[in-house]
Amino acid sequence: MSKPRISLKKPRNRAFNQQQGRCYYCGTLMWAKSPKEVISKLKVTKKQAESLMCTGEHLTAHRDGGDDSYENIVAACLYCNQKRHKRKDDLSPVKYKALVKRRLEKGRWRNW
Repeated sequence: MSKPRISLKKPRNRAFNQQQGRCYYCGTLMWAKSPKEVISKLKVTKKQAESLMCTGEHLTAHRDGGDDSYENIVAACLYCNQKRHKRKDDLSPVKYKALVKRRLEKGRWRNW
């Protein structure tokens, strides 16, 4: 039987603060309470800002024995989190972060 899952709210908020509100993967400013937090700072639309919502990301997946500890949770924007988990190949967080960095350098990460 798998371990019961707890809320990621506290570890996510802690990671958000430790990362100074920036996504673990792409480094973009995220929001924790309202998209208004980034709309004016980044000059993005409300729809674009929605993809920058802060989410909790397990470095070691729950299914692989990862827990909900502070050490295993980072803050990632919704866009990066969803893109990582929709991939056919299961990249480690380090490899995925490197992939995002390469794509950012080429201007091929977000559609906006």
